[in-house]
Amino acid sequence: MTEKTPLLHHGRNSGSGPDPQVSDLTGLQGGRVAGRPAGPKLGVMFGVVIPTLLSMFSVVVFLRVGFVVGQAGLYHSIAMFMVAYFIITMTVLSVCAISTNGALHAGGAYYMISRALGPEFGGSIGIMFFLASVCACALYILGLVEAIMTTFGVPEEDAAVAAGHQVLPSGYWWCLLYGTILLFLCFIVCLVGAHIYAKATFLIFIIVMAVLASVFISFFVLEPTVVILPDTFHVNNTSPATANYTGVRLRTLEGNLFSHYTVDYTTGDLMSFATVFAVLFNGCTGIMAGSNMSGDLKNPSYSIPRGTLAAVLATFIIYNLISLLSALTCDRYLLQRDYSFLGDINVWPPMVTVGIYSSAMSAAMSSLIGASRILYALSKDNLFGVFLALAKKTARSGNPWVSVLISWLFVQVVLFAGKLNTIAGIVTIFFLLVYAAVNLACLALEWASAPNFRPSFRFFTWHTCTLGILGCLVMMFLISPIYAFASIVFMLLLLMLIHYLGPCSNWGYISQALIFHQVRKYLLMLDARKDHVKFWRLQVLLMVANPRSSTRLMTFVNDLKKSGLYVLGHVKLGSLDGLPSDPLQSYYDSWLSLVDHLKIKAFVNFTLADSVRHGVRNLLFISGFGGMRPNTLILGFYDDCIPQDNLCSDLLLSDEGVDAVCPIINSGQHLSPFFPDVRGAEEPKELREEEYVSIIADALKMGKNVILARYFNQFDRQEVLGLGKGFRDHQKVKGPFIDVWPLNLLQPGSLGYVNISSLFLLQLASVLQEVRAWKQASLRLFLCVEAGGRLQEEEELRLRSMLKELRISAQVQKVAWDNVVRLHWQRRGGEEDLVEYPQTDEERLRRQSDKDDSVQTRLSDASPTPDEYICAVNSLIFRHSSPQTAVRFLHLPHPPSDARRYRVYLHQVDLLSRDLGPTLLIHGITPVVTTDL
Repeated sequence: MTEKTPLLHHGRNSGSGPDPQVSDLTGLQGGRVAGRPAGPKLGVMFGVVIPTLLSMFSVVVFLRVGFVVGQAGLYHSIAMFMVAYFIITMTVLSVCAISTNGALHAGGAYYMISRALGPEFGGSIGIMFFLASVCACALYILGLVEAIMTTFGVPEEDAAVAAGHQVLPSGYWWCLLYGTILLFLCFIVCLVGAHIYAKATFLIFIIVMAVLASVFISFFVLEPTVVILPDTFHVNNTSPATANYTGVRLRTLEGNLFSHYTVDYTTGDLMSFATVFAVLFNGCTGIMAGSNMSGDLKNPSYSIPRGTLAAVLATFIIYNLISLLSALTCDRYLLQRDYSFLGDINVWPPMVTVGIYSSAMSAAMSSLIGASRILYALSKDNLFGVFLALAKKTARSGNPWVSVLISWLFVQVVLFAGKLNTIAGIVTIFFLLVYAAVNLACLALEWASAPNFRPSFRFFTWHTCTLGILGCLVMMFLISPIYAFASIVFMLLLLMLIHYLGPCSNWGYISQALIFHQVRKYLLMLDARKDHVKFWRLQVLLMVANPRSSTRLMTFVNDLKKSGLYVLGHVKLGSLDGLPSDPLQSYYDSWLSLVDHLKIKAFVNFTLADSVRHGVRNLLFISGFGGMRPNTLILGFYDDCIPQDNLCSDLLLSDEGVDAVCPIINSGQHLSPFFPDVRGAEEPKELREEEYVSIIADALKMGKNVILARYFNQFDRQEVLGLGKGFRDHQKVKGPFIDVWPLNLLQPGSLGYVNISSLFLLQLASVLQEVRAWKQASLRLFLCVEAGGRLQEEEELRLRSMLKELRISAQVQKVAWDNVVRLHWQRRGGEEDLVEYPQTDEERLRRQSDKDDSVQTRLSDASPTPDEYICAVNSLIFRHSSPQTAVRFLHLPHPPSDARRYRVYLHQVDLLSRDLGPTLLIHGITPVVTTDL
């Protein structure tokens, strides 16, 4: 039979795992293995209903129903069963939903959780489910040994009084031997294969059903009698050794309707609603027995929902019928003092003993084969690498015999503990945690609203998933708060271990779907019309021609943007005409890998255009969503410097061993063609000077701030921030320094120090200083003054007042530049200042924003600033720098409106910033600071 193509795509591990399209048809799933015949397949009855029924009954149906009714009364017992089954039914609904949403393969609950919540969550839950199944198998084996020894064992205290049928020697080693023999029988059945296991469980199912039939018959045909109670602990010496079986009597029912909690005669502990409910709930935690067989089913999506729901309904009815008949026929003392009373009142007492033995053996086999299937699924997914490599091996029939062998060895080790009372509680806690995770997986899939999540089973909502999670968590802490807390901690430790040490996978992460769902919702709520200057933040589009020469600038801008939007833009010249597909799609993986290894928080956006100018314009138009759009364009500087390839050295500094993680980065080999070699000295540039300045002018017309970054190939973050030895050797004084020159140095008489663009410089410098890595940096603000210059004192006072109001801590340093500025006025014929200095009032600054731009445009269109003056300014800035200066912030003039003067403009900016070291030339056009609360 050919399996259907999965509705959900199950990806492939980055390790040595099999291809998903192959693994869907191999191994335990019962599909065809290459060169192997397909193993037998199980249907609804043999594969799901019978294993689930037997696991949910185990020995509880014969040994604990009377205990529950005797302690809690019929009313409370029915209420407990309804609450317990409500919790497990919510989980069953989640199981049904997930199992009908595509091809379900080996691993049952592990497979569901890992494919929905990812490998970390799935792997940690899978390990806990495996350990719980191993311990549960050992518990059932030891419980069976104790039951056998109670009937056939020679009493250790007095062997002389042993009855004729008590022939088995007692003691720790003898019990270990009996348990080993029983476990070996289970091992042989599971080793042969799922078809033999199905036949064995069917035989046990017939026996258990026959025993239950005899129990129901006995309630009606057996005459009232006196039952001799077990010779065990009594509350006091006057307690009678007998109790009455009355047959069907209303008076007996009336005496058993209400609760009467007393001391448990086997432990001496006082019972309560919580303790009785915990015992009852332990018998209802076998709902995953059918799901664990998912790889051996003909059609898991069909069998698991129908089989599991049928088994849950059947056990609920049988449990409540036995509770009702017990309350009708047995007095409370018999129910409280004899947990094996069903054998005492049976038409043939050995029948119940056979039922106890059979159900315990079945539960042990179910746990063993379930553990092996979970282990096999974990090994196939390569979550633990070589540690589980052997567990992948299968027989020709597809049976994972190595996983069965390993599971058997684990159970055998646990059997040496002899008594498992200390871990019995945590086994149930582990199962409940698995159930909670299944509900969480279904809830996450429902909340993510992914189009491909459309299960054919529709009788569930997010409410049922939430109730299932809450119910499982409440039961965990009700049974044992300590074990519940310990299991959650253990799961989190496993989760972190797999996250950091496990291989990558591309199964599809539900977290990504949930993040998308929430981000889309909040982006719609982020209204650009409600922007306010108080909450302004830098949102950057950094244009990168080649990452090889830009890694240091990319790292610096990551610090500068702080918590704002950061987009890396790249323009590829070309056209889609004549191409079979978009050539940019193959670039993303390499760029995103670069972002990961540089440890920067940035998005990547590409465009295909006929020119760089058009490409940048397109990116400014389309980058971002809603209120998250770049407000600032950052460009590398246009000069004749030969680009330097810093890619390998910077990546190796940021992430040791990167070669093993990301094969595109290999210092010993030629890098990926997605990152071409840097431009050589003889190679022409893709961009002309006029086009470069046009990009600046376009961005300003579009309302974007512009930053030109120069000499950042010299920026070594490790040394600048004191992380490198070289910089620490220079730190005789406090540093590093962030130098800010807010005056428009190319037009010194234009707008003074307190204007939109100057405040933008101050804001960016202050933001950089607030970054954790730059906390030790000092902000230096340089104030150029002339002896007897007009408004000198007033301007300084306004600047200091503004710094105080804006809460910006900076060292204001006066720089005498009479000799420098004289060159400017002499060559320009003594022109007067074109505008007055603006006032300090913030509202006036906002109103004059457009006026500032128009003024600067007119200044740019005026006669050119003499080169002699610009070189003098450059020399002035250089002299006032120090070895600790990390970066300089300079004012960038507005480009001229006449495109014919673009070359002159770029030449002036080049002279201004030449040989200064890492420098940002900034032109801001939007208000970014406020003194309002």
